[in-house]
Amino acid sequence: MTTTPITVDEQAPLDEIVHLMHKHGVKRVPVVNGKTMVGIVTRADILQAVASLAREIPDPTAHDSHIRERILREINATGWRPAGFQVWVRNGAVHLHGLIFDERARQAAIVLAENTSGVREVHDHLCFVDGYSGYYVESPEDVKAAS
Repeated sequence: MTTTPITVDEQAPLDEIVHLMHKHGVKRVPVVNGKTMVGIVTRADILQAVASLAREIPDPTAHDSHIRERILREINATGWRPAGFQVWVRNGAVHLHGLIFDERARQAAIVLAENTSGVREVHDHLCFVDGYSGYYVESPEDVKAAS
């Protein structure tokens, strides 16, 4: 305890409190109203406030067009990209379209899309085509929706 503690008024802005704590090397600052102590601000309080503010700030790259561009860029850079590949995004819901020649490409495209920031859900509309016979199969999601 110190006889002359560093204090802040209850109306003090957060940046002023942080500055005082840093300048004086203290972990807690009493909050006063006149000469009456009304509370205390700790480093943990400040971290919680900053964390809650960070959660409220939307990811600027989570806009539908940014999501679409990232998915297209990533998949087009692979050697397994679907033929005629298209991506539609609306409110974070991604729809994958195109032709695949290997079921592993379907799973890879879905996982890539799911792991893209801002994506809420992924819909698989990738159709399988056997390169030798030409055998064509719609996506499991489209088959289920048609029944």
